[in-house]
Amino acid sequence: MRLDKFLSHAGFGSRKEVAKLIKEKRVAVDEKIVKNRNLKLQDKNTVKVDGDVVILEEWIYFLLNKPKGVISSTEEGPTKTVIDLIDHPQSDELFPVGRLDKDTTGFLILTNDGKLSYQLLNPKKEIFKTYKATLEKPVSDRDIERLETGIPLKDFTTKPAKAEKKSDRVVHLSISEGKFHQVKRMFRYLDNEVVELERISFGGMELDDLLKRGEYRRVTEDELKFLKNLI
Repeated sequence: MRLDKFLSHAGFGSRKEVAKLIKEKRVAVDEKIVKNRNLKLQDKNTVKVDGDVVILEEWIYFLLNKPKGVISSTEEGPTKTVIDLIDHPQSDELFPVGRLDKDTTGFLILTNDGKLSYQLLNPKKEIFKTYKATLEKPVSDRDIERLETGIPLKDFTTKPAKAEKKSDRVVHLSISEGKFHQVKRMFRYLDNEVVELERISFGGMELDDLLKRGEYRRVTEDELKFLKNLI
């Protein structure tokens, strides 16, 4: 990672402000004052500003609007992962809170806070996740009732969901579980297929509608407090 980008992520201001620090000879890498803001850093390098070692963030929280075609994984492979979308010097510390299928879009928290992630995914907390499901065929009122009662799948019966019919083929479905392909399997049991699936909220925290697919931003202090209150 470039030196100016590293310092910007570490809280030393914009690239322009970081360039000023470097010009004023206040930045050292491995005890040597540097003049080149484009210097490529290695993991072993020690960066100092005004003699103090620069330590990056302890806890990181991002809200991502997950696009199609990327997987919710931290493992490197032939398919792009959600971690690959994050431009941050500590991106290798991050992991998704839960998983979305490769073709499912929407709300996803990325963090390095394992304790918070564990609590948010704890089934005992029964935190509802809401999905916007666009369907192949119209949904009946009877379908909505069955979703809210519980669907007997092959390996388990789903807990009662919250279902709101937004149009003939669009349903907002809230579930407190998160089993593999669960939403798709629930509608398949009703002889229907999910054409598009987007997670639009987590525990009542809604996806930021200003975020385009593939974009992310910091979770705000208020949002973080909200998430912690869920547990």
